[in-house]
Amino acid sequence: MKQILQNHKGLVQKVFDRVSNKYDVMNDFMSLGIHRLWKKDLVNMMSPYKNTKLIDVGCGTGDIGKLFLESVNYYGEVYNVDPNKNMISAGKKKFKNTKNIKWFVNSAENLQFEDNFFDFYTISFGLRNTKNIDKSIKEAFRVLKPGGKFLCLEFSKVQNDNFRKIYKEYSKLIPKIGKWIVGERQPYEYLVESIDKFINQEELLDCMNKNNFIKCKYRNFNGGIVAIHSGWKV
Repeated sequence: MKQILQNHKGLVQKVFDRVSNKYDVMNDFMSLGIHRLWKKDLVNMMSPYKNTKLIDVGCGTGDIGKLFLESVNYYGEVYNVDPNKNMISAGKKKFKNTKNIKWFVNSAENLQFEDNFFDFYTISFGLRNTKNIDKSIKEAFRVLKPGGKFLCLEFSKVQNDNFRKIYKEYSKLIPKIGKWIVGERQPYEYLVESIDKFINQEELLDCMNKNNFIKCKYRNFNGGIVAIHSGWKV
């Protein structure tokens, strides 16, 4: 399943090149800090345990990996993967004193790791930015061990009609906020458009089932602004 917007040559790369130095600040401002709670919910749903390996794809500056390591008292390994070099550099600086983290510049559709290697695979606000959703999910399945768990935290479709109208009006403000904080409108115009065009909760569930994950389910947060999808490899 190709995504039309994301296949415009160099678009996503340029977007994240522009915002990498203020990525965390903007995330906090746009979500009023709630994105940190969503990420904690993701790790809680993961139920990680010691001496396991996590791959976090589209890792940004590495928040999920840090939460994972904290939850296993640093008896585990994190492989942070992002296609953007600037984002990886920002993450390395942010967590330069944190052990058991490795960093890789790589795309979700073509991971450089061997089959059956990871216990957990996470992708947070990153599947929406891939060029091909099916390829990305197939790669997730490939690199997970049998018994491994896939979790995706992503912007989704608001369920309540009245709340949807309010959320749509707020979305119109996001490029203006981006201009004020980061000095750029265009990356946040892309953000709003990519959220609007992304598949809904049930369609993503179908993709996971189609690509061999089992016991697939999702949970909505904040009325469906975001959802966490999960599934298992056997």
